[in-house]
Amino acid sequence: MPHIDIKCFPRDLNDEQKTALAADIADVIVRHLGSKDSSVSVALTQIDPDAWKGEVWDTEIAPQMARLIKKPGYQM
Repeated sequence: MPHIDIKCFPRDLNDEQKTALAADIADVIVRHLGSKDSSVSVALTQIDPDAWKGEVWDTEIAPQMARLIKKPGYQM
């Protein structure tokens, strides 16, 4: 039951674009993990740039750096 929560700076995406993004992400998960499409859920959490360090970097990225499959090309 993969769940993907995409965190990013705010983007001006309409519902159609959000649906297309979720479908593309789900397709990748199905292809690589062998999951059923009906098992995949995708969220889009938009984080204000001023809050990124405290809400994402400090709590999710930095503490898990050794586990990240793809590491960011920036540091805070």
